[in-house]
Amino acid sequence: MFLPDLWFCLIGLFFTGYFVLDGFDFGVGMSLPFLSKDDTDRRVLINTIGPVWDLNETWVIVAGACLFASFPEWYATIFSGFYLIMLMILLALILRGVSFEYRHQRPDHKWKRNFDRMIFIGSVVPAFLWGVVFANIVHGLALDKGFNYTGSLGDLFNWYAILGGLATLLLFFVHGVIFVSLKTDGEIRVRARKLATRAGVVAAVVGLVFLIVTSIQHGTMVSIILSAAAVVALIIAFVQNLRGREGWAFGFMAATIALVIVSLFATLFPNVLVATNDPAHTMTIANASSSHYTLEVMSWIALIFVPLILAYQGFTYWIFRKRVTRSLVTAASH
Repeated sequence: MFLPDLWFCLIGLFFTGYFVLDGFDFGVGMSLPFLSKDDTDRRVLINTIGPVWDLNETWVIVAGACLFASFPEWYATIFSGFYLIMLMILLALILRGVSFEYRHQRPDHKWKRNFDRMIFIGSVVPAFLWGVVFANIVHGLALDKGFNYTGSLGDLFNWYAILGGLATLLLFFVHGVIFVSLKTDGEIRVRARKLATRAGVVAAVVGLVFLIVTSIQHGTMVSIILSAAAVVALIIAFVQNLRGREGWAFGFMAATIALVIVSLFATLFPNVLVATNDPAHTMTIANASSSHYTLEVMSWIALIFVPLILAYQGFTYWIFRKRVTRSLVTAASH
């Protein structure tokens, strides 16, 4: 059972990387109406993630592809049961990506404002719906003996799932605003730091309630420890933001999101999807995984390419590490 357990952990790693990296992308997109006072401000905000947003999104493609290859039963149940939700996420991501590419194609103010609204919507929708998806995975679904979801779309929007969606939405928003304060200067940086403080209080309350409910209903010793560590990391991020140490605040906010996602995967182990209607229909790592040979081949591929991906990602962030200012954006337009 070593390889199935290993790939369960790797799937958790890939989704954790996605939520940490694309999480602040979503947060920056959601911050447009709150931090910008004119078009130059909006261009500054968009340029903070301009070189990296598409690279960040590739993590969900890698996670989905690895899930398909290593746990085909799990993949099939999730993508069929959450079909409409996944479709909404996909459409929102397409809307957001198109908006990034097309908003600057015409100087018309109305044209840009419409695409800015689509960036906001395309950031809010996936930030909320990903929380709904993972909250349902942790809570469990009604499954038949063939691991098919037998509930309705409305069943997926239960109170616990909505709470999970609000938690990811708010955590991503704070994560993105802190990233803005890290990557900008002047008035936007000051506004972002203040907004991160106010939004951080709300995110902390909602996130804490979600983690407490999760720990009471589904928690294990490991997941509870990880949840407690997430709370500590969030407090440290909040304090560092108050001190104006954006780098530390961003790092601990990333750690908060990572610990939350890892704790959710820890609540599942050794299952991957609990059947709420009949325990006999519960999907486990053992009965959902691919063959040993498939996992062995995938392991060698991952051993070669995952370090390369991480190195390339790190190199990209290093190249584009400088702050984005209004003067730079204004000069680039002439």
